[in-house]
Amino acid sequence: MLSYQHGFHAGNLADVQKHALLAVMLDYMTRKDKPISYIETHAGRGLYDLTSAQSQKTKEAAQGIEKVGSWFKPDHPYARARKIIAEAHGATTYPGSPAIAQALLRASDAIHLAELHPAEFAALDENTKASPGQSVLNVKQIDGMQFAQSICPPDPKRGLMLIDPSYEIKTEFETLPSAIYKLHRKWNVGVIALWYPVLKTGQHMPLVNGMLYANFPRCLHHEVRFRPAQKNHGMIGSGLFVINAPFGLNEEAARLTRLFNAL
Repeated sequence: MLSYQHGFHAGNLADVQKHALLAVMLDYMTRKDKPISYIETHAGRGLYDLTSAQSQKTKEAAQGIEKVGSWFKPDHPYARARKIIAEAHGATTYPGSPAIAQALLRASDAIHLAELHPAEFAALDENTKASPGQSVLNVKQIDGMQFAQSICPPDPKRGLMLIDPSYEIKTEFETLPSAIYKLHRKWNVGVIALWYPVLKTGQHMPLVNGMLYANFPRCLHHEVRFRPAQKNHGMIGSGLFVINAPFGLNEEAARLTRLFNAL
């Protein structure tokens, strides 16, 4: 059983990049009356307490959202989602991507979440319980990529999938581009977003080359760099590939690049 738990890293600079872009995409896609499907393959627990022992051990949120929260004005979709979560769960609660989706999506939309880790799944199931007026919710304890293949194309067909592995399985850097190519063939209208860590070792480069040069040369590719959270950390940045990127995402990506470069 894989051991990764995002509670140690919630609210870090990689989350800021990923969640800001995710919120902008969801905001744009919900401007039309047509419903959407939101699919997440590695959902984690959904909500994270930034005062927890895990968070305080690494203090990554202190270098992340607690430091750069002012980058996002109150009307920014990321800030709006965080405000909704804070009002419901407390000011020290940080929303993972499932909670951001729940905060921004409508009752007509469908949310499909996969998480394999037993403890993380149990917390996810509890943290994302739908209330009246919220989106239709489907939460499963299952391998994320298996789940993605089984559900595509979803109903409604218009939608967004976030693929956000822990990369504990090192071969994922090599196998994900072809797996995503198969998903895209099955669901060519879907927005598919893939997050990856930028590593000192360059171990992420087979994924970058496989996505950008072999399979999706026209997709949006956004990468930011930052100092490692701790001296022994190998992550020096954060990247996102977006296939069928919604209108306007390029502008937000460029804005984030300028802000990260100024850190």
